[in-house]
Amino acid sequence: MDKYLAFLNHILQNGSPKDDRTGTGTISTFGYQMRFDLDEGFPLLTTKRVHFPSIVHELLWFISGDTNIRYLVKNGVRIWNEWPYERFKESPDYAGESISEFVAKVKEDAAFAEKHGDLGPVYGKQWRAFSGGVGEIDQLQAVIETMKKDPSSRRLVVNSWNPAVLDEMALPPCHMMYQFYIKDRRLSCQLYQRSADAFLGVPFNIASYALLTMMVAKTLGLVPHEFIHTIGDAHIYNNHCEQVAKQLARSPRPLPRVALSDLKSIFDYTFDDIRLEGYDPHPSIHAEVSV
Repeated sequence: MDKYLAFLNHILQNGSPKDDRTGTGTISTFGYQMRFDLDEGFPLLTTKRVHFPSIVHELLWFISGDTNIRYLVKNGVRIWNEWPYERFKESPDYAGESISEFVAKVKEDAAFAEKHGDLGPVYGKQWRAFSGGVGEIDQLQAVIETMKKDPSSRRLVVNSWNPAVLDEMALPPCHMMYQFYIKDRRLSCQLYQRSADAFLGVPFNIASYALLTMMVAKTLGLVPHEFIHTIGDAHIYNNHCEQVAKQLARSPRPLPRVALSDLKSIFDYTFDDIRLEGYDPHPSIHAEVSV
């Protein structure tokens, strides 16, 4: 994952101080691209341990069209908890609960989760039921069907950025649009990400969309080729600088591999159908998420 480390160095060397919505402050630069050849291995960071089960569960959650954190919470995924918790604190039902108490209620109480665990029409809703001028559109299903009928199409796009409902979302999409490309029975995917938390978020984003590419390729009988990650505002939060320096001092290790069950539909995948093999990273480096 030298390409990712080069990305961090690019921000440090070319970025400048920039205020942000969270009030944390960043080192920011604009416009960057990384390309990952999926034949060389699965692009999961090795200079720190990244929690692969969370990546898998989150992607399956997106694919299902779900927007409530209860599925994630029940599977031990914590990465989305802060946003509905901040909303809950503004509601009349809030009685001083800590975030751990909030998460426990989401896990144990379906009615509470339905009321306070939903993030609004975020990724899953846009992928599977995008609200347009002609009703809801299942973008992911439509793109897969188009790939089967017209693999040369230049319209293999899934868009999560829906301006009409941005205000209803707990967090507007950061990884906002992706496009597939097929040539010689090989499938590539390019993601455009408007805003990229370089230390915490980007390793998840790389692995998630590489996995999505592999899953789509598997179900269509194609060979996964490249994941291309194009980024707008690339930033390192000020409170992540020490962690970034620690990571840059480490040497990358060999990439792992991912094995997938042989399924005919991406919508049939479960957690047990996706297996990570040969992952030997450096230890985890912890950092706080800015909400």
